[in-house]
Amino acid sequence: MEFFPLGDDLEMNSVRLMLLYYNGWLTLLQLVTLSCISSTESLTAPSSVPRVKSSYNFGRTFLGLDKCNACIGTSICKKFFKEEIRFDNWLASHLKLPPDYFSTYPANYSDDTKSWRPVEISRLISKYQHELSDRRICASASGSKTCSIERVLRKTERVKKWLKAKRLTPDLVQGLPSPMLRCPSQRLLDRIVRRYAEVADAGSVFMDHFTDRDKLRLLYTLSINAHPIMLQIFPGAEGWPLPRYLGSCGRFLVSTSTQPLEEFYSSPADQAADLAYQLLGILDSLRNNDLNYFFYFTRIDAGTFGIFDNGHLFIRDASTVGVIDKQRGSLTLDRQEESKDIFSCLVLDCQSPFPSCSSVKEKQSWVMACQQLLPQLLKEKFPQPIQEQIDSALVLCGNSSLSDQEVIEAASRLKAILKPLRTCDPRYAYRYPDCKYSDRY
Repeated sequence: MEFFPLGDDLEMNSVRLMLLYYNGWLTLLQLVTLSCISSTESLTAPSSVPRVKSSYNFGRTFLGLDKCNACIGTSICKKFFKEEIRFDNWLASHLKLPPDYFSTYPANYSDDTKSWRPVEISRLISKYQHELSDRRICASASGSKTCSIERVLRKTERVKKWLKAKRLTPDLVQGLPSPMLRCPSQRLLDRIVRRYAEVADAGSVFMDHFTDRDKLRLLYTLSINAHPIMLQIFPGAEGWPLPRYLGSCGRFLVSTSTQPLEEFYSSPADQAADLAYQLLGILDSLRNNDLNYFFYFTRIDAGTFGIFDNGHLFIRDASTVGVIDKQRGSLTLDRQEESKDIFSCLVLDCQSPFPSCSSVKEKQSWVMACQQLLPQLLKEKFPQPIQEQIDSALVLCGNSSLSDQEVIEAASRLKAILKPLRTCDPRYAYRYPDCKYSDRY
């Protein structure tokens, strides 16, 4: 107990008594507050339940897992749920997912949760198109009050044939809308089976290692958009001008990061020359390659091509790429009657006729590129008379009335004009410093 002397210090003693009184009440208030907090926590978070940090709400609906096996696959789902794939600008784990109406999302990917690299998460078709496609599937099952997408598809004749098949043959893909399958050879179809990344690789052309679920997923992917299949069977690691396929989850696929070519339309002259030169080189390699496949575009737009962060140009969207096997030929060439079913109509109007293989011209990819992309990239970038030479070559290679040979010669002339206009410096990491020592670059 503390004593205070009486006398002239009476005023000071009064102050001390007031401070002790105040401190006592403050201590009592703190004890009551802590007691209340403790009581609240005991109601909401019992000590027997460990605290779990908040995480992404990766719902089945957002990823499209609720629609599997009418989906692309599940090979990369664990990465999503372990937060080893995170949407760009949504890196904090307590934040919600981005809007579901986007077609593509920039993201980050990690193998060790310490080092991250940019990737792209994308839908094969828009969310609205998926919903429309699902409604078409349900509508095809007339008289049904409830609809399971997978159950309806499994009852179709095509799926029944796929489930019985030991090998993927042209009759199983007949009538599918993908340009890749308009003129299929058995060699191309065998390549799809051997390299399909959503199943364990058996290295066989036979589908013995495919479950019924695997067959339905492959068929659905080929019917919606063959882009991920193209990435798998013609991988960039083997020199093909395509981004790396990292995997799928539900109705999303994950691939290496991209920047659309349209973002480079205002680039300086040397960069524009480099990108145009690469684009023409890609078109040439699609016509002449070691595997003796002829690749052609059915449509080209500003998002068809993209650029890696090292300056390397590649095909960003392979959904409009057709394939003709020059070595084996097409087994369904110009078939007059083509059977169509619900798989033919998931993304396209069933009434529209598919173009025949014989209608494909060798020049058509060059004509589209010289009409729609290269003028945007090369317009008014160079001094005279070089700009005039470039413009003249563009007019010729974009002229659809010329013969295949004339268009290809004009494109080769344009490529020769562009080659010396490129610079050799670290900005072009894909060819630097090799360009210092080799004429190839």
